[in-house]
Amino acid sequence: MYVPSKVFFTKGVGRHKEYLNSFELALRSAGIEKCNLVTVSSIYPVGCKRISKEEGVKEIAPGQITFCVMARNSTNEPNRLISASLGVALPADSSQYGYLSEHHPFGETEKNAGDYAEDLAAQMLATTLGVDFNADTDWNEREQIFKMSGKIVRTFNVTQSAEGEKTGLWTTVIAAAVLLP
Repeated sequence: MYVPSKVFFTKGVGRHKEYLNSFELALRSAGIEKCNLVTVSSIYPVGCKRISKEEGVKEIAPGQITFCVMARNSTNEPNRLISASLGVALPADSSQYGYLSEHHPFGETEKNAGDYAEDLAAQMLATTLGVDFNADTDWNEREQIFKMSGKIVRTFNVTQSAEGEKTGLWTTVIAAAVLLP
């Protein structure tokens, strides 16, 4: 059984005339280009320790199969705003798992994309923990309810946004939670 014990968060942007190369450059910008990435879904493992990007990058070897939760977006449309965002919601009870959410919108600012992803993760965790909330209220109200419930200790997001390159080069943005053994 493989359960990650560490996680680090990173983000990046890449631009190139080729779509694939722009993705590679976004991975380089994020510091994770040397991994064979396997994307997984949205569970923040029980007891998983958050470490810095700098610490995490030191722990990966070229060619290593590395699990991650990744949001990714690309465009070759000049000036088009793109974002890639991960939301994170952690429970107060350290014996419970948390949630990660991926959001990859067009036309949303970095702040709006980040708030939305954070809200998604918090809603998933809240429903798991039985926190009563109204999904139609805005994020600021729900955030207060989630935190006042005493069941959700922390939420945050990691978001990268960029405008499509003016001459039509591919622009790719990524945000990733890299899970380590």
